[in-house]
Amino acid sequence: MATGPNTQLSDIVEPSVFTPYVQQLTEEKSRVVQSGVLTRNPLLDQLLAGGGLTFNVPSFKDLDNDADNVSGQDPADAVAADYGAGTPATRLDSQPKKIEAITEVAVRKNRNQSWASADLAGQLAGADPMNAIATRVASYWVRRLQAIFISVMQGVSKDNGVNDAGDYANDLTVNGTISFADGVTNFSAEAALDTVLTMGDSMEDLTAMFVHSVVFNRMQKNNLIDFIPDARGEIQIPTFLGREVIVDDGMPTGTSTVTQDGTAGLANTYETWFFGADAAQMGVGSPKVPTAVTRAEQAGNGGGEETLFSRNEWSIHPTGHAYTGGTATKGGPTNAELNVATAFDRVYPERKQIKFARLVTLEA
Repeated sequence: MATGPNTQLSDIVEPSVFTPYVQQLTEEKSRVVQSGVLTRNPLLDQLLAGGGLTFNVPSFKDLDNDADNVSGQDPADAVAADYGAGTPATRLDSQPKKIEAITEVAVRKNRNQSWASADLAGQLAGADPMNAIATRVASYWVRRLQAIFISVMQGVSKDNGVNDAGDYANDLTVNGTISFADGVTNFSAEAALDTVLTMGDSMEDLTAMFVHSVVFNRMQKNNLIDFIPDARGEIQIPTFLGREVIVDDGMPTGTSTVTQDGTAGLANTYETWFFGADAAQMGVGSPKVPTAVTRAEQAGNGGGEETLFSRNEWSIHPTGHAYTGGTATKGGPTNAELNVATAFDRVYPERKQIKFARLVTLEA
């Protein structure tokens, strides 16, 4: 209870209530999660509850597309002719095939941040101070969640360019060697359709797309965006050819873009990403102390200060890939360490199984 007229953070924030509330708000506010691109995976939740920085996630390959057998009824149909002198006849009974296992590897990501009460003081005038603080903290973690997601997919893109002939990408910059040409190097419906075609007859699996605001502006100028209301009729959701469009200026631009061969792009290049449902998976763990409020009486020349600490454990895992980066003793890789070609390797055997495609454009 407060001992004076001023409300303190420690009076407002009850960790057992605050922590799950912030986690819930983070998922509700994230367009990555809402779009279905990033799916909560209970198995990853369980793995995060244990030890280790990396986790093996086994699955089975699809059955190979072997030719089928023509059924017969004559026992002689099951015996082949001799293959030469001294070679016994070989039976042609159906030979059972096998199914093979695949091991994906996910990695733990421990993240934290803290804020002094002065940063939050303006929120304390609200009708529900804890809700005001939780909303601000959740909004921060939404931005950081999407930053991790973007770094992961950049690492996947670099690996794809270096090791898989860039088959996720449609690069209109021709690996950075072409100059701008309106209608040729910038975003267009034709370029987008060519990009989803990298999925072949699975192209309709790609149901959402991420764009930079510059690309979104070009799409609007070309009258390519339709707006549909959400279920409550409160928000107009932008769509392109039936796909939800998520606008995020954290999308790679300039030298942070990844060309089709996995190298860095040039100025004025932009990436547009297409995703299908479950393209990535998310696990949520629980740090030993997810939320804490501490008081430093000596701070402010003895005036005192309170600090709110917020901690998260996540695993953002690109479906069909294995984390192959370093396993340092810290709580998982940084965003920069995720954003390298050696961080991930595709383990799914078919390109169509990866519900992700990239369009690289030169916009000016």
